[in-house]
Amino acid sequence: MIEVSHLVKSYRDLKAVQDLSFEVKSGEILGFLGPNGAGKTTTMRILTGVLPPTSGTAKICGFDVFEQPMEVKKRIGYLPETPPLYPEMTVRDYLRFVARIKGVASKQIESEVERTATATHCDLFIERVIGNLSKGQRQRVGLSQALLGNPEVLILDEPTVGLDPAQIIEVRELIKGLAGKHTIILSTHILPEVTATCQKALIIAHGKMVAYDTLDGLRAAHSGAVAADGTPGPALSLEEIFLKLTSA
Repeated sequence: MIEVSHLVKSYRDLKAVQDLSFEVKSGEILGFLGPNGAGKTTTMRILTGVLPPTSGTAKICGFDVFEQPMEVKKRIGYLPETPPLYPEMTVRDYLRFVARIKGVASKQIESEVERTATATHCDLFIERVIGNLSKGQRQRVGLSQALLGNPEVLILDEPTVGLDPAQIIEVRELIKGLAGKHTIILSTHILPEVTATCQKALIIAHGKMVAYDTLDGLRAAHSGAVAADGTPGPALSLEEIFLKLTSA
């Protein structure tokens, strides 16, 4: 569903992404992990066609991100770290506006707005002005607009940043409920986010991939030292694995 091959993004002497390759299968949720400045957001922007890569390729549903951008955009729902909301609009008017931009058929716009608003619980405040909503409510509106048109792929960049604990749990449950219906890349540096929602994790540091495996696979690969009798030591937590891999 998502194929990234030898992706590089350079800004003069700085390589924000260095030779990154990975695949995400249909229906999977991939946790895209890394410390701040590791290259996560740059990769997300390349996959969504916002930034061109310096070299390498990225394909969504078999379509090249930059050779067939319109085909790719039809199949992607994108939630940036700061959702692109218009504070003077009501939630309903904003979702209608985004649906039109995404090319949803006129006869289907109202039903599509209702579907995504209900799925993200935005229907509870759909007539309110966005500027009067809480951070958590705005994040739900951002997720709702990403779901418009029922895209095959969702790319979510730090979807719970700035939310309170109750809102974080709510958004995580929403994302987890999308598994199987959508292929999802969830970019985050919050480790509980990954254990709560994802099947696999890709960890990058300084623009380079340092690990790519299932959560169980990561723990098995980084278990403690083997004792003299051959007994394996205790498995490291995801937090310990993350620090071990990204501190170099």
